[in-house]
Amino acid sequence: MSGPVERTARSSTGAEPVPAPRRGRIVAALMLAMALAAMDSTIISTAIPQIVGDLGGLSVFSWLFSGYLLAVTVTLPVYGKLADTFGRKPVLLAGIALFLLGSLLCFGAWNMASLIAFRIVQGLGGGAIQGTVQTVAADLYGLKERGRIQAALSTVWAVSAIAGPLAGGFLAGYGDWRWIFLINVPVGAAALALILRYLHENVPRTRHRIDWPGAVGLFFSGGLLLFALVQGGIAWSWLSWQSLTLFAASAVCTAATVWVERRAAEPIIPGWVWRRRVIVSVNLALGALGLLMIAPTVFLPTYAQTVLGLGPVAAGFVLSVMTLSWPLSAALSSRVYLRIGFRNSAVIGMTCATAILAAFPLLPYGGPAWQPALIMLLLGGALGLFQLPLIVGVQSTVGWAERATATSSVLFCRQVGQSVGAAVFGAIANHTLVARLGAAPVALAARGGAPAEPVRRAVAAAVDHVYVGAAAAAGAAVLILLFVAPRHFPVLPDPD
Repeated sequence: MSGPVERTARSSTGAEPVPAPRRGRIVAALMLAMALAAMDSTIISTAIPQIVGDLGGLSVFSWLFSGYLLAVTVTLPVYGKLADTFGRKPVLLAGIALFLLGSLLCFGAWNMASLIAFRIVQGLGGGAIQGTVQTVAADLYGLKERGRIQAALSTVWAVSAIAGPLAGGFLAGYGDWRWIFLINVPVGAAALALILRYLHENVPRTRHRIDWPGAVGLFFSGGLLLFALVQGGIAWSWLSWQSLTLFAASAVCTAATVWVERRAAEPIIPGWVWRRRVIVSVNLALGALGLLMIAPTVFLPTYAQTVLGLGPVAAGFVLSVMTLSWPLSAALSSRVYLRIGFRNSAVIGMTCATAILAAFPLLPYGGPAWQPALIMLLLGGALGLFQLPLIVGVQSTVGWAERATATSSVLFCRQVGQSVGAAVFGAIANHTLVARLGAAPVALAARGGAPAEPVRRAVAAAVDHVYVGAAAAAGAAVLILLFVAPRHFPVLPDPD
């Protein structure tokens, strides 16, 4: 495509054209598949008390989330390469099937350890779903329509953020928490049936050499790093022998993986991923996005309940308004990036996000709840204008045979950013709390009851510091786009 927005590069080779009726059914399948991954963490969050009460394991229940996230993150690049090599359909079918197998195993879990292990199985399937769904969506639509379908997939996440906790709480309160995992089965079965029937690909049948050593190396290097980030500052200190050993082991595995990848015939992460300015800049920018998103998603609910005195439902609403404005902004972003370009659209969005995040610490202490809610509403709008143009931009600069790898690398960096953000901002918050209260939080927690005024002020200060850090991450993303990303993305023309 040529036009005032981006310059045209070499021709793209893609899948065969899909008639509109069949394309609509494929999109329905993609949205159902995405709903599996989107609902998975939100629906289980409100059922944790019932799960712990039944299975025990209070000290390790956080791994129900961390284990799933780790599995998704480290497998994203692997699935991306497989989807480019063998086609999207087999990877997506395998991912959904593996996710459903994990769901059935979770239903029959007999203790917390088994439930965590089966959640990791779900995550192995979730990694295939997240990257491949967005890749298929980009395959089906040209540049002008690609933003619309990606915005529709963002809406699935928004609806899940609201409906998931409600459904999980209802099932846990009026039924059995195990049914949370069974409701995945009809949704996944419907997605499988639609994909089997309507998604057709014309993938050249050539002999490929799968880079299994690279896949194993990536799994262990990423897994060790994420495990160290999740456990550091919680299970042990950052300078403990456990943390240092894990970081060192991850570095050794990373070095070995790079050595293997340079010699592989078909590496899992090809060298061009790190040589193209567009992909490198977007990877770094979305890594910063993942990092800053920890501020609202993890710390805002605590702030709303502890500092503002809101109940859990009202605190959830303060956060959920961001999930309403984000997909709406994303849906409208195509009108912006088609006029001024992908990079400029993202710069405007993240510049606004930087100012919005920096404004949070300026809110009056103990003020009305509508003020942080407004902050989140504006933040969602800004981030919708930032993320979608970058994802669509990257997908539009590569052909069919590279699109899954490029998409997965972007999502991988965003996921790693989330893990780094959880570790860094958790350390910032803990340091602030200790500095303000010392041993007081332990004593106050032991007495129970409503938080005392010193605790409320300490939590407010901790969250303020986290938001300052998030604003710094947003500012870093702006600088990356300005000084690393090219002004115009080399967009490929849509296939005839």
